[in-house]
Amino acid sequence: MRILLINPNISQSVSDLIGAEARRAASAATRIEVVTAPLGVAYIETRFEALIGAYAAANLAAEHEANFDALVIAAFGDPGIAGIREAVDVPVVGLTEAALMSACLLGGRFSIIAISRRITAWYRECVQVNGLIDRLASIRCLDQPLRDIGAIQGDHETRLRELCLRAVEEDGADVIVLAGAPLAGLARSIRKDIPVPLVDGVSSAVRHAETLIALAPGRASRGSYAPPPTKPNQGLSPAVQALLERRRP
Repeated sequence: MRILLINPNISQSVSDLIGAEARRAASAATRIEVVTAPLGVAYIETRFEALIGAYAAANLAAEHEANFDALVIAAFGDPGIAGIREAVDVPVVGLTEAALMSACLLGGRFSIIAISRRITAWYRECVQVNGLIDRLASIRCLDQPLRDIGAIQGDHETRLRELCLRAVEEDGADVIVLAGAPLAGLARSIRKDIPVPLVDGVSSAVRHAETLIALAPGRASRGSYAPPPTKPNQGLSPAVQALLERRRP
């Protein structure tokens, strides 16, 4: 299996975290690659930044999808995922939906641990879009400046552990979702200290992608996820233009 993880942000340090956790989680025979957006922001925190990330992810998907069996949108919030699913021929999995579906298999109510306060309203909307708002116990977050997006785990591990415990003790969480690519792999290092299951978005997405590849469910040619219709366009990257012009049955 060949799985491409797309980091829709420009932070190479986060891509390195993503790649390391993805390779730990993947089956031995699965080949993992990670690409980093050449444009955009260091990390997505707002709805507008998610639009930028979606555009970056769409371009990377168009450039690389022919060489892979599945794509992972490797940012919490899954920027652009529905549109990318319409356009490509392989399964597309997002960190948010994969983590939330994993959480629902492990307990009744889940809490999300986030890296900033600004991000929490958008995360709540993402949970609602996935139809799981009634199972959300809480969203708890760091509330202090971030020195380096790739160093959040080292800088704030103690506080992140405390947030997990408070979500369990005060909010009644049955499962904890560690949200966002900058927290990739944290679950492995703090799992022994938390009395409920921990879910990592990157490892969940990789394993769900492997499942979809193995199931070989086929590709939509009708319905709302059918490929976009051919129409005049301009100013698009050659890869996106080629993807839109590809004709499918």
